[in-house]
Amino acid sequence: MFDKQVYVNRRLNLRKKIRSGLILIPGNSESPMNYPSNTYRFRQDSNFLYFFGVDHPGFVGVIDIEDGKDCLYGNDFELDDIIWMGPQPTVNELGQKVGIPCTHPMKDLASTLQRAIRNGRKIHFLPQYRSENIIMLERLIGIHPSLISKYASVELIKAIVSLRSIKAPEEIAELDKAADVGYLMHTTNMRLAKPGITEQELVGAVEGVAIGKGYMPSFPIILSQNGETLHNHDHSQVLTSGRMLITDAGAEIGSHYASDFTRAFPVNGKFTEKQKGIYNIVLNTINKSIELCKPGVTYQSIHLEAAKVITAGLKDLGIMKGDVNEAVANGAHAMFFPHGLGHMMGLDVHDMEDLGEDYVGYDDEISRIDQFGTAFLRLGRRLQTGFVLTVEPGIYFVPALIEKWKNEKINSSFINYDKAEEYIGFGGIRLEDDVLITEKGCRLLGSKRIPITVEEIEAIVGKG
Repeated sequence: MFDKQVYVNRRLNLRKKIRSGLILIPGNSESPMNYPSNTYRFRQDSNFLYFFGVDHPGFVGVIDIEDGKDCLYGNDFELDDIIWMGPQPTVNELGQKVGIPCTHPMKDLASTLQRAIRNGRKIHFLPQYRSENIIMLERLIGIHPSLISKYASVELIKAIVSLRSIKAPEEIAELDKAADVGYLMHTTNMRLAKPGITEQELVGAVEGVAIGKGYMPSFPIILSQNGETLHNHDHSQVLTSGRMLITDAGAEIGSHYASDFTRAFPVNGKFTEKQKGIYNIVLNTINKSIELCKPGVTYQSIHLEAAKVITAGLKDLGIMKGDVNEAVANGAHAMFFPHGLGHMMGLDVHDMEDLGEDYVGYDDEISRIDQFGTAFLRLGRRLQTGFVLTVEPGIYFVPALIEKWKNEKINSSFINYDKAEEYIGFGGIRLEDDVLITEKGCRLLGSKRIPITVEEIEAIVGKG
């Protein structure tokens, strides 16, 4: 939790962007795994955290624009709760910590909202991703669950995106901390990796780095020798010499700010010439992309430049052919690079995507390109000082995709299919770093960069 003035200022800034009405931001409740008292690890809603700061279940925040009053709704713990959980702060004590002296028991929320509805006041709320909050909104304001998203306030969505997109100094400090834990997660993975151990052992060790510090992974860890599957959560294989291992993992620290890094390396710690050829293309691409990141440049244009670096590198290896610019314009690169270059990051590892990817990553100026591969770019809009985002190019050899495009002669002017088929079984390589956009360019988050060059990787992998 930050100093209470941080939360006071955030709510004041939000007020300035909303014309009238009540802003209703529900926090999250506990979520049962298999019976009510056996719950998943609690994770507070990020928008509630951002404006109200209370990291406990069972709260709702209300900002009244006309009255200029912020209120926190929740129930104090009773004796039975205290027996199981120990002494807990009261709702009023929690409110005071974030500059909200106005607190009420949860039962008062319905009358507050009904009074606003009777007076014809607008109630602004966000799209909801938790079913219990969707049901709660139906009970409180009478909107059927199937219509909640339709009636979510676009004005509120845009206001929150504009505020949360620019990271304040105290947020950047937390993101640097999260990046440092991510560094430890990945270097631990590199040192332990060797032929004969299972992928699951490595997942346990990587996750254990975060858990051992009282944190958690910022998303389920992706770790696989079948790196051509972009989000491969199967960890059942035994590491085999000669194969590449891809690991996508990050930490969510106590303040809930996240990191997100990817590295790929040979299981036995030594690149073959074939592996080195593909790896260095991806390395050149991430370095070039980071170099291009600065205020005023659209991330969509950087994505397309990354695609050109990949295409030129694959052309040098004989896998692609023809004019590089034409190949990218026709989307030929997407057979090997079928995803976007990166996404916003902050309190969420994919920051604010619960509000709608197009609201976060695009705007009235920059629209999504409707082309396979590039259509998956989550962030396209013009970069601003204070943005935090991932840069994560990759090259993958997906057998089903190669077969489909070859049979349908898709982009045959730009792809040497016979040569591409020689790489079936290669897997995939993705490299990912987290960057902060600064006034004149960008910088990597964290104290130091996770080993990334061929020489750095070979010096650490399997060294225990």
